[in-house]
Amino acid sequence: MPAVIFDLAIVGAGSAGLALARAARGLSVALIAPATAPAPPEGAIDTRVYALSPGNAAFLAELGAWQAIAPERLAPVHAMQVCGDAAGSAIEFDAYRAGARELAWIVEDRALQAALWRGLGEREGLEIFAPAQCRRLEIAVDAAHLQLADGREIAARLVVGADGAQSLVREQAGIAAAAQDYAQRAVVANFACERPHRNVARQWFQGGPVLALLPLPGDRVSMVWSTDEAEAARLMALDAEALGSEVAAAAGGALGALTAITGPQAFTLRRLTASATVAPRVALVGDAAHVVHPLAGQGANLGLQDARQLAATLVAREPWRDPGELRLLRRYARARAGDAMAMQATVHGLHRLFGAQAAPLAWLRNAGLNLTDRLPVIKNLLIRQAMS
Repeated sequence: MPAVIFDLAIVGAGSAGLALARAARGLSVALIAPATAPAPPEGAIDTRVYALSPGNAAFLAELGAWQAIAPERLAPVHAMQVCGDAAGSAIEFDAYRAGARELAWIVEDRALQAALWRGLGEREGLEIFAPAQCRRLEIAVDAAHLQLADGREIAARLVVGADGAQSLVREQAGIAAAAQDYAQRAVVANFACERPHRNVARQWFQGGPVLALLPLPGDRVSMVWSTDEAEAARLMALDAEALGSEVAAAAGGALGALTAITGPQAFTLRRLTASATVAPRVALVGDAAHVVHPLAGQGANLGLQDARQLAATLVAREPWRDPGELRLLRRYARARAGDAMAMQATVHGLHRLFGAQAAPLAWLRNAGLNLTDRLPVIKNLLIRQAMS
């Protein structure tokens, strides 16, 4: 048995796992990461970007990570336009009218990762195991025991699975997960735009496919085009000029001509829901607990909200309470259940509604956009929920 028993062992070093490692103040932490800290990004903006809520930006600022992201690699979203698949059906959200400075912040994956890693090795009570892979998890009465691929063993009162959709922690803890393949891929690429985007995020529902153009620093945008696998393969095969022309046409010329500044990449889209987010001496955060369709851009936000809530639960526990005690972990599970389930249901419902071909449903979804656009109270409620 290892001589040291950590309060917390975090398996995985995505944004949720790294944020939790920074936020779990006063606890001894073992971070098991598959790779060492990345270098700060230079040059072109990464093709993988996130739309982080102001609430999560504030959380990252509390951790000292937001300040480590260079301003020239951040873009605020001041407004959002969502168009249905019928002429004239649309809804617009405006930060100013909602009494906010911004609706979201666009940040690239590399910049966020580098900021969360910065100074992490100097955190008191934190030991980093990297590069390292977990091979086995065993739960005992007094602690959980992790065996690494190189033979080392780590003991902790609580193990957090922040290890993604194919979570080993979830599987070895005996937590089932329901998965659904959307038979879609998200094609992503960055473009320089002829007309200024004015920090407006734009999204078009296309009767199944969904096209989004997110503002980047300068006159550049990030494209996320979720479509069926055959169409994704066709888009991936286009040359840079043809792809730019096709995206510009699909966007109705909203930003004028688009010039590709990165090659396209594609990601398979799935939905995943863990049957539970906690078990004896185990908690799940991020994609290990839930994976959602990217049409609402909420995957990274859900993971950071998980980390924020779990850290708050652990830090606020009674001094005598074991951080791996199931009764304590259920406080975290209850606190996150409502928001996570609501977001999953909303995103999945929107995907099904806008993918349906039946005429009554087509009328309903487009009429719903127009009706909601005329009801400022409902719009502001939606904005506030998305900004948390």
